[in-house]
Amino acid sequence: MPPKFHAPLIIGVAGGTGSGKTTVARVILDRVGEEHIAYLPHDAYYKDNSHLSPAERAKINYDHPDSLETTLLIEHLKRLRQGFPIERPVYDFTTHSRTAETVPVQPHPIIMVEGILIFAEPELRKLFDVKIFVDTDADIRFIRRLVRDIEERGRTMTLVVEQYLRTVRPMHLEFVEPSKRYADVIIPEGGLNSVAMDMVVARIESLLRERGLG
Repeated sequence: MPPKFHAPLIIGVAGGTGSGKTTVARVILDRVGEEHIAYLPHDAYYKDNSHLSPAERAKINYDHPDSLETTLLIEHLKRLRQGFPIERPVYDFTTHSRTAETVPVQPHPIIMVEGILIFAEPELRKLFDVKIFVDTDADIRFIRRLVRDIEERGRTMTLVVEQYLRTVRPMHLEFVEPSKRYADVIIPEGGLNSVAMDMVVARIESLLRERGLG
């Protein structure tokens, strides 16, 4: 059995692709302290499709909840909450497949999960103590995704645009945007909104103190 471990504060950071979720998560990590936070990006949990050909992998709708192994993420969250370490998967976006590597994640007073679809999954959503939604205009989100996918994921502009029109935008309207109603806090402009981030960080620190974790 692990040593006595107080139940951690579990935070969810959601929002559309390119909304600035990662920036919000980064601000929280920097200001609250990485040493206090177990960080789990939902997109590390994309299903392993290495058994499929590259052409078949490219056809998958990666913006639908079914493309993610959310059951594994839920299992990992519950284990961390109980005080046990987990091995987080590593996903390679350039090949659309999960690698053989894993990242060890230790239990901490805060667990933070970030992803576009985390509030669209009822079983996952109910595990969050704090739910943050990052709300950014669609044109800004598209431009950010375009730049990221070309620079970091080896995509062409044509492929990015085709995917955006075929799956990203429809899935955002079907799953991501409606999930905003479950948020406790909605942050316009993401981590660039210093007033909102000050309030969020202060609230997190207050909740930690209430639980005797601060």
